[in-house]
Amino acid sequence: MTRLIDKVAIITGAGSGMGREEALLFAKEGAKVVATDINEAAVQALVKEIEAAGGEATAYAHNVVVEEDWIKVVTGAVERYGKVDVLVNNAGISLAVGLLDTTIEQWNKVININLTSTFLGMKHVIPNMQANKGGSIVNISSIAGLTGSSGAGAYTASKGGVRMLSKAAAVDFGKDHIRVNSVHPGFIETPMSSEFVNNKQMLQWFLSQTALPRVGRASEVAEAVLFLASDESAYITGVELPVDGGVTAK
Repeated sequence: MTRLIDKVAIITGAGSGMGREEALLFAKEGAKVVATDINEAAVQALVKEIEAAGGEATAYAHNVVVEEDWIKVVTGAVERYGKVDVLVNNAGISLAVGLLDTTIEQWNKVININLTSTFLGMKHVIPNMQANKGGSIVNISSIAGLTGSSGAGAYTASKGGVRMLSKAAAVDFGKDHIRVNSVHPGFIETPMSSEFVNNKQMLQWFLSQTALPRVGRASEVAEAVLFLASDESAYITGVELPVDGGVTAK
């Protein structure tokens, strides 16, 4: 399993859900994984699991909206491994609140964690990728970044912003052989979505929206992220890849 051999990958929000699956898969494929999360205990446990399986990883407590934390993570990764080849901006939150009921505090929190963190990650990783003459950035958006999502204005705005920021960066840094793509998960079973997936009525609605009659797995999103992180996608940049069971096909 060598699709990421000798590559160094920073993955945010790696303590649970899709980020955890991405970190495990990347390590299995040969990457040196820098796993970050605001929950330090979760990423420390993840690193132990990766090392027990023969992989290599390091953990950081990381608040993705704090620029100083980004500097610490990127500097630490370069000092330990010499470079950063891959950045996966995975950390994020959801907010199922209608536009008129959203407070300014809720708006700022969602925009900061979902969108501003993506900007900060690229800002501090890209200079190292430029020096190394290439890299791959995968930003996790959502199907809400492709279509209007009822009752979730702030979340939709943040994920749409991730999509377009990814495209802008792809255009700006293609000359440096840096690829930037976005992944758009649909209804995926994770700790963050458990309250919806475990609600029978909500689950039935989810299934009615998909072409494939089931909820997705976090590991399936990780496989898509792996493809975009690897050299297998060397001529792909600026795209949005839905992993949604066909929701956006309808």
